Amino acid sequence: MLRKRVVTALCGIPLLIVAIWFDEPWPWFTILAAIWGLLAVLEFYRMVGVAKFIPLTCFGMVWTLLFILHPHCSYNLVIPILLTSGIALSLILLVFTSPREGAFTRWAWLMVGILYVGWLLSYLVALRLDPGTVDFPQVGRNLVFIALFATFGSDTAAYFLGKAFGKHKLAPRISPGKTWEGAIAGLFGAVVISLLFTLPTPLQLPLSYGHAILLGVLISVFGQIGDLAESLLKRNTGVKESGNLMPGHGGLLDRMDSVVFAGVVVYLYYIFAVV
Repeated sequence: MLRKRVVTALCGIPLLIVAIWFDEPWPWFTILAAIWGLLAVLEFYRMVGVAKFIPLTCFGMVWTLLFILHPHCSYNLVIPILLTSGIALSLILLVFTSPREGAFTRWAWLMVGILYVGWLLSYLVALRLDPGTVDFPQVGRNLVFIALFATFGSDTAAYFLGKAFGKHKLAPRISPGKTWEGAIAGLFGAVVISLLFTLPTPLQLPLSYGHAILLGVLISVFGQIGDLAESLLKRNTGVKESGNLMPGHGGLLDRMDSVVFAGVVVYLYYIFAVV
């Protein structure tokens, strides 16, 4: 299992770095996020049983894509329009295409998939589009990097140190393998990675040491909460992994659970605490 995880990471991380680093002639990260989001929401709908209903699944995938792409639209009311039209049109679709039994349960899962995958993933796209400043022209790119790599640092430290020293279960009814020792190690892992973004390199961000430490802690905490939330979803739906597209890691939904929460945290922290 560990070998598969490492091989998959070594193949996937360079592709991710290239997609984030370059934004010409196409917005490569947006394209990657869109493909990832569509496949992830399809995994989600398979887990919760919505995928059996093709019209609902197609609707959910389209609106997930619209949410992921919406940061490219500068119109201020794009989110209210997407939310309102999504709710109204999906209810109309539910009335005319879905069996009555369990209809609103399917509708609720349909909307959860759109918001969980599409809306949350859009924060990373919005970060990448940040134009930056004269002193820091690549702020958007580097904000995406800190969200992703602080999360990876947290996950890696939590995994290895938790296995080596973990004795006290963090949430045994949700994810028996996670420990408090691993969670604390994850905090330190994320903080170390965050501090690297204060160094004078092409990845430097306009962060003080205090901001970097606090941001690292927040990324780790909310990333681990996101991981636990997805573990709870899998337990409730009776599946071990959301899919098998990433050997050693499970599905695409399994790999984005922490990352999307980190993206929201970095976006909000940068907007309200740094800018």
